[in-house]
Amino acid sequence: MFDSRHIKTFDQVVTSGSYSAAARVLGYTQPAVTQQMKALERTAGVPLFTRSGRGLRLTEAGEALARHARTILTSLDAAHQQLGALARLRAGRVRVCGFPSANATLIPEAMASLLADHPGVRVELTEAEPPESVQRLLRGECDVALAFSYQDTTAPVADELVEIPLLEDRLTVLLPVGHPLARRHAVRLADLTEERWIAGCPRCRANLLQVCADEGYAPDVVFTTDDNLAVQSLVAAGVGIALMPSLVLAFMCHQKVTGRLVEPHQFRRVSAYVLREHLRVPATAVVVEELRRAASARAGC
Repeated sequence: MFDSRHIKTFDQVVTSGSYSAAARVLGYTQPAVTQQMKALERTAGVPLFTRSGRGLRLTEAGEALARHARTILTSLDAAHQQLGALARLRAGRVRVCGFPSANATLIPEAMASLLADHPGVRVELTEAEPPESVQRLLRGECDVALAFSYQDTTAPVADELVEIPLLEDRLTVLLPVGHPLARRHAVRLADLTEERWIAGCPRCRANLLQVCADEGYAPDVVFTTDDNLAVQSLVAAGVGIALMPSLVLAFMCHQKVTGRLVEPHQFRRVSAYVLREHLRVPATAVVVEELRRAASARAGC
C-alpha cells in the first residue's frame, strides 16, 4: 500500500524537478525527501527515477505513477474536506424511521431546530410501526428508529442498540361528543365494559386487550385500523370508542369526538434507538439530541 505522504512528496519532486527543490517547497530536508522516495520505490518494487546529468528523469514506472498521483491527491483532498464537513455538521445524511404520530409531532419540531442550527444536515424519513422500525435499524435500513412500548410489554433491547427514552405518552379514551361519560374529567376503564371498541395497530390492540383484562373484562372490538384519522371518524360516527395516545390528539382532533384521561393511568413509552457505534457519528448524534429536546417540551404528553 502506498503511503499518501510519499505520494505527495513524489508529486512535488516531479513538479519541481529535483529532490532539493521539492524539499524547499515542502519544508523538508533533502535527505528526508531522498528517504521517502527510496521508501516509495521499495513499495512500488521498481525504480521511479534515473539520473540524467544533474537532474532526474522518470522511469516508465515513474511516469505511470505520476499520471495517477495527482488524481490520488485530489481524491484524498476531497475526502478530507468531506469528512471535515461531516465532523463540523456542515453536511451529513441521517435516515430516520418512525411511527405515524411521532413523524407528525416530534419529527417536525426536531427537524425545524436541526435545520436552523445545521442546515447542511439532511434527514430522510420513512414510516413503520414498531417493532418493524427497530428491525429496519438492525438491518441497516435507517440510522435512527422511533418506537413505543406499553407499560407491561417492554421488550429487551438488542446488545448492539442504544435506547434513548424520550417521553411517556399518556393514553386517553376517545368518546363521541354527547357520550354520557364525556362529562367526566377522567373515565375509569372499569366503566367501559359495555362499550364497543375500535383497536389500532397490533401492539396497540394487544395493549387494549391487556388493560381491559386487568379490569376483569374482554373488550368488544368491532373495528381494527392503524389509521388514526379513521379511528376518530369511526368514534365520531358512533361505531365505537378507542384508546388514543396524546401525541395523536396533538395534531388531529375530530370536532365530534372528545378525549378523556383514563383511570388507572395509562401511557406508552416512546424511545429513539440507534446502533451503539452510530452515536459517534456527529449528524446522527445531533438528530438524536434534537429529538430529545422536542420530546422534553412534551414531557408527560
